[in-house]
Amino acid sequence: MKKIKTADYLVKELKKLGITDFFGLPGDYNFNILDAIVKNPETNWIGCTNELNAGYAADGYARINGYGALVTTYGVGELSAVNAIAGSFSENVPVVKIVGVPATKFIKNNTLLHHNFQNPDYFAFERVYSNVTAATAFLHFENAKEEIDRVLSIMIREQKPVYIALPVDVCGALIDDESAIITPKSDENSLNEAVDHIFRLLNGAKSPIILADGLVERFKAQNEFTDFLKASNYPVTTLLMGKGLVNEEYERFLGTYQGEFMNKGAYNALKTADIVFCAGTVMSDLNTMRFSVPVNAENSINIQGTFTIVENVRYDNVLMKDVFEKLAQNVQKIDTPMPETVKFYDSWAGSSDEKLAAKNLYPLFQEFLEPNDRIFAETGIIAYAMAQLKLPEGVKLNNQILWGSIGWATPAAMGGAFANPENRTILITGEGSHQLTASEVSTMMRNGLKPVIFVVNNDGYTVERLLSNDPEDCFNDISSWNYSQLPKVFDGEVWTAQARTAGEFCEVLEQIKSIQKTKMCYVELFVDKMDVCELTRLALSGKIPAQSGI
Repeated sequence: MKKIKTADYLVKELKKLGITDFFGLPGDYNFNILDAIVKNPETNWIGCTNELNAGYAADGYARINGYGALVTTYGVGELSAVNAIAGSFSENVPVVKIVGVPATKFIKNNTLLHHNFQNPDYFAFERVYSNVTAATAFLHFENAKEEIDRVLSIMIREQKPVYIALPVDVCGALIDDESAIITPKSDENSLNEAVDHIFRLLNGAKSPIILADGLVERFKAQNEFTDFLKASNYPVTTLLMGKGLVNEEYERFLGTYQGEFMNKGAYNALKTADIVFCAGTVMSDLNTMRFSVPVNAENSINIQGTFTIVENVRYDNVLMKDVFEKLAQNVQKIDTPMPETVKFYDSWAGSSDEKLAAKNLYPLFQEFLEPNDRIFAETGIIAYAMAQLKLPEGVKLNNQILWGSIGWATPAAMGGAFANPENRTILITGEGSHQLTASEVSTMMRNGLKPVIFVVNNDGYTVERLLSNDPEDCFNDISSWNYSQLPKVFDGEVWTAQARTAGEFCEVLEQIKSIQKTKMCYVELFVDKMDVCELTRLALSGKIPAQSGI
């Protein structure tokens, strides 16, 4: 049987999953891994400014590409990245975390080497990652091949991150070059039982409705879900994590769910439905607008990545895409009346000298969007503002509603731009979040990426000001930067601008259309300190738990 070096095998198998770009930072314990990436003609090394940013970039890459990979050195590097991997774990984003560790002899002898404790513990950091990954593997000469196959199989099944520790000497060890990575399959008996139960419940239903969310895409079941959607003709709404899952021109789309605050047609349709069909839903506080989703387990169907629950009966080892495929083949099409909904922002029709604010910023941003754009929206008040956007066909909105780590969106947008350079990448972030990870703008420029970046400058952490007893509390203040000048510190092609009024923003958006194909566009947008969109204000008035971000 043909033999291959362990590091080369790992890189080759990740390339089969579509990973061509590996993010991270070099260190003396991972040089052999980086050599395998660089020497493979089909893969690229993307050096980032720090490990946390590299982890966010791998997350953004995986959201667009399907899978991502992050490489760091032992100890200091991997701990810097753990927050990013935790976010990927929280939101079912499959990223392979690869760490280069000291040679086997030093581990066996418990030798005190750099990046360790005075009382060495070579497995301490694997234990850390065991809490934020679906599986971990610490490779040695006897288990390298089997462990790589095992953890990658788990990643594919669970659509969550995995961790692989690769000692420098094991990198070059020869192993069998024959993949044994397992593609998951449904248990046919459980699948058939689940589908039969669903049809029994749907039989006679007069007003079923679909509540869809982001896990449909995470578990790569979007095509099967869309087939079922069209075959059933059920009305459909999406939670915020799933915005963009349904073509927003679709005549049976109720708009993005916004609780009792806005777009009440979707809320009332869910409340009066006799069957609620949950598809890949994440029922978290922010995603459900303060747990306001009116779903009763007694008359609901809940299809998740690897299991299905019908009337409180759980069917395990059932893949989401298989359930939708079978349902689409036999579901009875219905034609229930559609409620009136207010789904999207109205076109802006104000004066050009209006101060820039949420009331005109987001409607104008809506008009700027083009089919197949890739949007990365920072956590906090911007995430709520996305709910009312009308997305053209093929637009993908990426957010981090559940984990909510501020600073995520800037490097995640970079990862997304690497994954899909053919389509336009748009980042919209607040200046507070941007300060955490802005250094990655230099990596974008170094690699010739051309995203459109909007930095909303509202002089501090506005969401926290709204939640604080005193909006002027000093801990919600941040350092003032001249953001439009920031990219000029870095080396690369960039066009920068500022906008303070609606008219100036219109002019900027028009200029971007002719510039963005040749240069990065970086725009600073000035709004008042307490300016937020209406949905944010309404949600906060109900004391919904909120995230800082801008």
